[in-house]
Amino acid sequence: MLFTDQLNRKIDLHGQPRKIVSLVPSQTEYLFDLGLEEQIAGITKFCIHPDRIFRSKMRIGGTKNVDFEKIKAINPDLIIGNKEENEQHQMKALMELYPVWMSDIKNLADACDMMQRLGTLTGKEDTAAAIIQTVTDAFRRYFPAEKKSMKKPAAYLIWNNPLMSVNGDTFIHSMMETAGFGNIFGNETSRYPVVTHEAMKERNPELIFLSSEPYPFRETHREQLAAEFPASRVMLVDGELFSWYGSRLKYAPAYLSGLAAE
Repeated sequence: MLFTDQLNRKIDLHGQPRKIVSLVPSQTEYLFDLGLEEQIAGITKFCIHPDRIFRSKMRIGGTKNVDFEKIKAINPDLIIGNKEENEQHQMKALMELYPVWMSDIKNLADACDMMQRLGTLTGKEDTAAAIIQTVTDAFRRYFPAEKKSMKKPAAYLIWNNPLMSVNGDTFIHSMMETAGFGNIFGNETSRYPVVTHEAMKERNPELIFLSSEPYPFRETHREQLAAEFPASRVMLVDGELFSWYGSRLKYAPAYLSGLAAE
């Protein structure tokens, strides 16, 4: 059976996959929610949801440093990766050995497309459709298309020392815009630009979001930035609900709406 991934690559599967290696945390959780716990054979050390998958499945390294020997021991009939989260040269090497399905996600529509395609690929079309419906209904309920308001200027920080943010070509930016936050670094050329305190002061954000991942910002960081930016509201936020693009998206609208209302 031929399937097309989000990089427009064709992969040939001989029946529904029985041993899947997932190299993307949010997609690992989605596979579980599709009812594929038994088929998940390998995960990364960052695939922390759900906890029983994290504790019971073989961990084959990180998203960017895959252990090829562990994957060889599994001998998967499907590997699921992502254009951004995984290293290109490693994925190309895996493609020479196994069927590899790649996602490429910039916004909610891409995320729903990924979920639909993986549902079809794994024979879980109905479950996938139900999850997608739950996600889209939640976004429509909290962020109706007819509701328009001025976006609150916001800085979203993903790293410390150096400070790093996100530009308009990222899934995080899309979630910010959907929730009514104007990304002050959206026009930067780098997808993950290094930013300075001076640059933030020039753009005068109403909100400064300190993400829980990939850098684990803590209360001490929030206090330091709050002292330096007294006119901004500095908040610790759940990075998973800004950046995970699988079934966890069903929780994102209520959370993002709550941040906007605070």
